Amino acid sequence: MWPNAVATALSRFEWAFKQPGRYLNASQACSPGIEVEDARDELELAMRHLPPGAKRDLGRLIARIDQEFERRTLPEPNCLEWAMDGWWWSRMRER
Repeated sequence: MWPNAVATALSRFEWAFKQPGRYLNASQACSPGIEVEDARDELELAMRHLPPGAKRDLGRLIARIDQEFERRTLPEPNCLEWAMDGWWWSRMRER
């Protein structure tokens, strides 16, 4: 993890959730490392290294992010193998 990694990941979700529409918009080309799924991976990694109090606080934010992400995406039946990396990788966005 690098300095401000959690803040950067949270800001990616903030930006994505401010976009209009019911569903999150997928970029035309996959951009590894800058997708919101990558940000969710970074938050998961941070959770493994935080002390209990900070882990609880970040966990509450992540729970709200997960709920909104799930609400604004659809299941992707063709990417179930990606779910091993995190359930958020098995969701699809509108194109």
